[in-house]
Amino acid sequence: MRATDRPAATAPATSRARALTLIRSALITVMFIAPAVVIRIVGLHLDPVAALLVYGAAVVAASFLLAWAAEAAQIDVSGGLAIAVLALVAVLPEYAVDLYYAYVSGHNPDYTQYAAANMTGSNRLLMGVGWPVVVLVSIVVARRAGAGKTAGVTLEPANRVELGFLLIAGVAAFVMPATGEIHMALGLALLAWFGFYLYKVGHGDVEEPDLIGTAAALGELPDRIRRIAVIGLFAASGAVILLCAKPFADNLVAAGTELGIDRFLLVQWLAPLASEAPEFIIAVIFASRGKGKAAIATLISSKVNQWTLLIGSLPVAHLLGGGGFSLVLDPRQVEEVLLTATQTLMGVALILGLRFGRAAACTLLGLFLVQFALVSTQGRLLLCGVYTAVAVVGLIINRGHLVATFRAPFVGRAIRHSGHPHHAQDGAGIPT
Repeated sequence: MRATDRPAATAPATSRARALTLIRSALITVMFIAPAVVIRIVGLHLDPVAALLVYGAAVVAASFLLAWAAEAAQIDVSGGLAIAVLALVAVLPEYAVDLYYAYVSGHNPDYTQYAAANMTGSNRLLMGVGWPVVVLVSIVVARRAGAGKTAGVTLEPANRVELGFLLIAGVAAFVMPATGEIHMALGLALLAWFGFYLYKVGHGDVEEPDLIGTAAALGELPDRIRRIAVIGLFAASGAVILLCAKPFADNLVAAGTELGIDRFLLVQWLAPLASEAPEFIIAVIFASRGKGKAAIATLISSKVNQWTLLIGSLPVAHLLGGGGFSLVLDPRQVEEVLLTATQTLMGVALILGLRFGRAAACTLLGLFLVQFALVSTQGRLLLCGVYTAVAVVGLIINRGHLVATFRAPFVGRAIRHSGHPHHAQDGAGIPT
């Protein structure tokens, strides 16, 4: 039903609800962003812990702005180049801090460990928490809806394309712990693989986006106003993230020293948690509304981005910062990268059959939590062995899908979200 076909009483009510959603979201985000922007522009120097909280809050708020804009932009985006630009902008909050650490490591070797820490932390959080939580929430929602003993989420055949890209990138990533470095050659190969992934997505089957919350309110604006709003949100959020990324990253390290917390662990977990919060929250909301399939598909796509674009960009940033053609890893970083690579292989192996069950979700989440009790090299290597063993079992069980998954990036068709969102379920129209 289009806007002109609505009952007279419905249109004003819908318009008011949309306006209230946008105003409320704007006020909340501005409340968290404004202090950081003012402090940064004026040049005030805060205590490291206070600065971490102020700049961290601004990064999280800006991440929400960017997430809403990226979702709403799906209505208008079309073509491979536009999709590529949208994808690059959308990952800015996740990668800004990590690329800053990689850049500084080019002239300050002490920062190399932080670049590796942020990269491994963001990847393990996404797969170890994001994936399983979405599946477990989906199971609970399905059972409450009377679906019986639902045991998991069944993915679409098109999702095998993303799994294939992730599987091949995951295998290639073992080069990092094997060589003890992230070399420019590997970085360029992963960036090329990401470019091919964008090409596949850009030429895939089109599916209408399913927007929620603030993104849905943006999507229902008249075309011209929506496009101006989306561009404005992209510009504002990007400016805030670029403005706050450096002080947030520096104060993250300084706060660790002041609080007596391992700086490596603080960089590894706090920064990714802040930048990925919007993505996690949106995915959980989708799952809570019975759209677990779409939520997990989005997180799988995000994992492809992290395991290709993020890793591939690190040696480039390192070189631009004055370093050589490889970002050298120390023994602890090698262990962390190996943990991340084996976790990735296990996660993909468990869902090769396009069935993400409760057992797989609990295994991913349980092993993620176990790592925090392991503080020694032997413990981390033992966990790597467990990840590998589970991956081997998964590959054996799903061996019939292995060849198809390797072939999928080259012969399969991905799904690209684009076009006006469909609202037939609730009778809401799209104003034009």
